[in-house]
Amino acid sequence: MRRPVAVVTGASRGIGQHVAEALEGAGYAVERGSTKVAQVTDPTAVTGWVGDIVERRGRVDLLVNNAGVIDDEVPLADSDPDQWWRTIEVNVRGPYLMTHAALPHLVATGGRVVNISSGAAYRNHDLATAYNVSKGALARLTAAVGLGPDAVVRAFDLAPGVVQTDMTLAMKAHEGRTEWTSPDEVTTLLLALASGELDDWSGRLVRAGVDTVESLRERASRGLAENDRTLGLIRWGEDDPLT
Repeated sequence: MRRPVAVVTGASRGIGQHVAEALEGAGYAVERGSTKVAQVTDPTAVTGWVGDIVERRGRVDLLVNNAGVIDDEVPLADSDPDQWWRTIEVNVRGPYLMTHAALPHLVATGGRVVNISSGAAYRNHDLATAYNVSKGALARLTAAVGLGPDAVVRAFDLAPGVVQTDMTLAMKAHEGRTEWTSPDEVTTLLLALASGELDDWSGRLVRAGVDTVESLRERASRGLAENDRTLGLIRWGEDDPLT
């Protein structure tokens, strides 16, 4: 029997490396490939990589869109337009292209998509605005694929909290930080999402370091409203004409 196949972008270091190793330990054949940050924005490179995986492995069961970058931690007025747009390309175009290429194969296997997201998608903050915008857009992509009765496949936003990586150590926002999310908290949730144990959360955000498999399972057992843990408009009250 063939092992399930997981495709992980940006798996050479940081969270992606932890995820790839955890999946391998759980019995997945993990494709880390040579897809670098620059390549996930190239349709030809992405299509070729996914096609090669399917040719060799015969299937794709899990896609983890992890490759990502952050722009300078400056206000929008001080941002560099080229860097700003490049951040959007990597963090949004990359997951879109990977999902688009892998989707037919995920449908065939009943597979799943996990997008590595961030709480930055849900905060109003005028620093590193491209990163914040990109993670908000990623939440909409996750919902478009995985939310509701017409979901094509199961898809999830996984916010890893603040894991100690090269990226977080270089950020001003985390200077002097002493408490970090452990990689095990991230990979435990990731494996549960991949296994189907938390399929009720498809199209929604889960957050390592706050949520656990048990707490998410218990909350889902009480029912989830349409907008729970999704990105949407907060109405001003019952008399708001926007419904």
